[in-house]
Amino acid sequence: MTDFFASYLGYEAGWFVATLIGILLIALPLMLAVAMIIYADRKIWAAMALRRGPNVVGPWGLLQSFADGLKVFLQETIIPTAANRGLFLLAPIITFTVALIAWAVIPFGPGMILADINVGLLYILAVSSLGVYGVIIAGWSSNSKYPFYSALRAAAQMVSYEVSIGFVLISVVLWAGTFNLQGIIDAQRGLYGFVNGFGFNPLLFPMWVVFLISSMAETARTPFDLTEAESELVAGYQTEYSSMAFALFWLGEYANVLLMCALNAVLFWGGWLPPVDWAPLYAVPGILWLFAKIFFFFFVFSWVKATVPRYRYDQLMRLGWKIFLPLSLFWIFLVSGFLMLTRYGA
Repeated sequence: MTDFFASYLGYEAGWFVATLIGILLIALPLMLAVAMIIYADRKIWAAMALRRGPNVVGPWGLLQSFADGLKVFLQETIIPTAANRGLFLLAPIITFTVALIAWAVIPFGPGMILADINVGLLYILAVSSLGVYGVIIAGWSSNSKYPFYSALRAAAQMVSYEVSIGFVLISVVLWAGTFNLQGIIDAQRGLYGFVNGFGFNPLLFPMWVVFLISSMAETARTPFDLTEAESELVAGYQTEYSSMAFALFWLGEYANVLLMCALNAVLFWGGWLPPVDWAPLYAVPGILWLFAKIFFFFFVFSWVKATVPRYRYDQLMRLGWKIFLPLSLFWIFLVSGFLMLTRYGA
């Protein structure tokens, strides 16, 4: 795309136009996907509770998310008198922006990636860790003890599970031999000669389970939604927010959930590759395989939310620090030792 525009506009202008189009091709469908995934989330919960869910606005209730978005858009943004106005408005912008920019390195198909950088996985870890700033700023700038308590809880939770996620990803990087996400997907091709995905590897499957649970905790999904679930925390760090500022938190939260579903697919289940390394399956566009896997993992997220009881906060932190962290550290030793004995012949 850059070469096409560069032939008419020159390299600098052509690169800018091509990059801008690439950003819009990711951001706009992602916003539509977030709206529809909220609808899907509510439908899945309703089905598991033997209810109907959204079914009035539009055919089968498909326009319910857009009606909700119009409602919050038309509401007044109320800023508490004692709040720090600048930081109060900056917090949801940070949360929403950080959730979007991580998608720049997600490969949607062979060559279908906005920024194919060699350290794509490190980029995602760096960007996702910035989300804690939006939470902390929202809680502190509200000048209310309930959002502040919740922000502290959320920050501790996010940092705790980022540590275990980081060690889990080291196992994947050791096996793939690269931080590039397209390289990681290519390394999953033809495992045992007929399947695609590190998840089929007995050494890496336990790390996928740890990653899946940690990604739920990282995005504060049930059963780990302790940032807003307890009675004394009301709605968590979002308590004082209304209108579009509140909506930006919601959009950022669901964009993060979709990102974690995409990372589950990309890092462990072959990304845009078909699950079986069989030639006819490659006739299906890779982006459809990736979307199917993302929706499957989102269904798992919703399934867990509808059925699993909520953890206590001490249980949440114990799981992260006393179980997942030692387990992931031990698994790095196990995977690296196995690779030294087999791949590198030491």
